[in-house]
Amino acid sequence: MLAIIGGSGLTQLSTLEIARREVVRTPYGEPSGALLFGRLRERAVVFLARHGYGHTIPPHLVNYRANLWALKHVKATALISVASVGGIRDDFGPGALVVPHQIIDYTWGRKSTFFEGGDEGVHHIDFTHPYDEPLRQRILAAGMATGEHIVNGAVYAATQGPRLETAAEVDRLERDGAELVGMTGMPEAALAREIGLPYAAINVIANYAAGRGASEKGILFDSIEVVLQDAMVRVRRVLEEVCKS
Repeated sequence: MLAIIGGSGLTQLSTLEIARREVVRTPYGEPSGALLFGRLRERAVVFLARHGYGHTIPPHLVNYRANLWALKHVKATALISVASVGGIRDDFGPGALVVPHQIIDYTWGRKSTFFEGGDEGVHHIDFTHPYDEPLRQRILAAGMATGEHIVNGAVYAATQGPRLETAAEVDRLERDGAELVGMTGMPEAALAREIGLPYAAINVIANYAAGRGASEKGILFDSIEVVLQDAMVRVRRVLEEVCKS
């Protein structure tokens, strides 16, 4: 069963034929909301809104461990994350879709592992390649099949939030090699790896990062909403195609 976590702009899947909702209790507290079970193009899918269905949970307070544990508990076999990001590269303008291949983690203070010592023990994961390559290729193939251009590969910088970055901070991220900046990619990707859940992401560029492109004088939030509304229609089309494969 494919799991989909939706971020800003994707708090629901309008084409998902919902069969039931389930509130899952976890050892790590409450997930962001009830899990929605249904079918997408005849494939069993479970959906979760990362920030809650009313978009009430900021990035640094998302209970990532509960979310991932719950999805694994209901026997999800793969997970696609959908998240909006800022574009650092010149050609990463609003509306572009990107499937990242690497992560740099700048977050702090988040519960980032299921293994905290004691009875849980200590567990080290290989995180050389943070995204599952076969799942990445399925997304890219779905983009080709639907005629949606998806950029193959980018370095995602995970920042703490909830505020956006300063122009100087984005300069630093670029020097570090980052090409996208978002707030929810970590520890989500690492937790998925810890529990053996193949994980890949579709990043929707909502705006140029601070100091880049049209955002040089500041971020225009009204325009972000318009971009996301259009882009998420295309993302849903890609997800439907993924469910056919």
